[in-house]
Amino acid sequence: MTVLNEAEMLQTHAAVLVFLGEHAHKIKKPVDLGFLDYRRRADRFRACHREVRLNRRLAPDVYLGVADILGPDGLPCDHMVVMRRMPAARRLSTLVRQGAPIDGELRRLARVMAVFHGAARRGPAIDAEGTQAALRGRWDATFDQLRRFHGGVLDADAAAEVEWRVHEFLDGRDRLFTDRIVRGRIVDGHGDLLADDIFLLDDGPRILDCLEFDDRLRYLDGLDDAAFLAMDLEHLGAPALAGRFLDWYAQFSGDPAPEPLRRHYLAYRAFVRAKVACLRHEQGNPDAAADVVAYTHITLRHLRAGTTRLILIGGPPAAGRTALAGRLADHLGATVLSGDRIRRELAGLDPATSAATGFGQGVYTREWTDRTYAELSWRARRLLQYGQSVILDASWARDRHREAARALAACTRSALTELRCAAPAQEMHREPLSPADDLVTALLAAEAAPWPEAREIATGTGGGDVTHALAAVVDDRPMVTAGR
Repeated sequence: MTVLNEAEMLQTHAAVLVFLGEHAHKIKKPVDLGFLDYRRRADRFRACHREVRLNRRLAPDVYLGVADILGPDGLPCDHMVVMRRMPAARRLSTLVRQGAPIDGELRRLARVMAVFHGAARRGPAIDAEGTQAALRGRWDATFDQLRRFHGGVLDADAAAEVEWRVHEFLDGRDRLFTDRIVRGRIVDGHGDLLADDIFLLDDGPRILDCLEFDDRLRYLDGLDDAAFLAMDLEHLGAPALAGRFLDWYAQFSGDPAPEPLRRHYLAYRAFVRAKVACLRHEQGNPDAAADVVAYTHITLRHLRAGTTRLILIGGPPAAGRTALAGRLADHLGATVLSGDRIRRELAGLDPATSAATGFGQGVYTREWTDRTYAELSWRARRLLQYGQSVILDASWARDRHREAARALAACTRSALTELRCAAPAQEMHREPLSPADDLVTALLAAEAAPWPEAREIATGTGGGDVTHALAAVVDDRPMVTAGR
């Protein structure tokens, strides 16, 4: 039996919690933190009542009501939220730190959140907070609030990289966020889903302490809401558990969201916590400095991994570029679009059937080639706008086609990498979809325009130096996007 008689007091950046017997009492601090202002008692009074009303959505038996705090004159001088005290041993963060086997409970929690989001309020005012512009506004507000910490507790270079990468992703992904709104994914959610505020009880989870001080911050994508807890689990040292939780949430919510969006929301939530840690440090908590570093690291890791990339893999038809494209795609989670395959589709041919013909004839005329590259670009654009990295496998022998690809990378804010496969003549091998015979291959190579922007990758029957190719593609330093 859990004993709840010990008195205890805890402080956050915005509240003081006093635990007495079977009850917990939450008193809001009279502070102005920029994103909330509790200096006036009337504002604290309203915030207490809103906290009770909103949190009863997920924990109706925990939030008991609001009580007055009386001054020496017997009149109310402040107010507090009164709650049923939860057993500390069943706190999710405690169980994670202990390495307890909680997969079953966490799966149940994912289902509860999916059901909660499914029934949550929706509407035009809520949808407005799911736009690309609204998300950018929230990011920018955080950036502005953190500038005074640059060079102190917050590394200035890391903060600048976060800001740059966020803007690159958002600027090219308006279609992605519009699609989320159309699909009804923007809800009146929880907004502050942390493992410290979740208790795994025998009869189900109790999810406490939703965000009550600003409705707009609680109007969000359901995936964003779930990502907050996943990020917190990662910060607690359980990244695999975090991934499973998001997978379960996706399953129960029927939301096959693209991986880059998941990454972006994880990064957003980590940087929000970095901001909170900066404020805690400013309030005199020296231990918060380590959290600032840890949360910033999580932010950058997900922003880098979620970078939208356009990768051109070119070279002679038999130089191993298709094999290299496949191996790179496996490492990066990218989609491969093949020029050879698309050329056959446009001609109404079986993609697995050779279309070999004379040089510059049949489906290899200038017109057919231009049409093929235009189709490659159109299909790539659709994917890039949703944040999906794309590998384009074609010869890329002509400057005009490369320039079009660079323009595509620029307008979709995608990191561009250009790779040229180079295999010794004795190692040239015929790929399954390559239509070229040895003579055509030689003629194409002779007519190919110089490509100084490309990184040369040694290829051959093994499919190429994928380590070298990955080094060319994945770089933790800020990348220069085409046209920027």
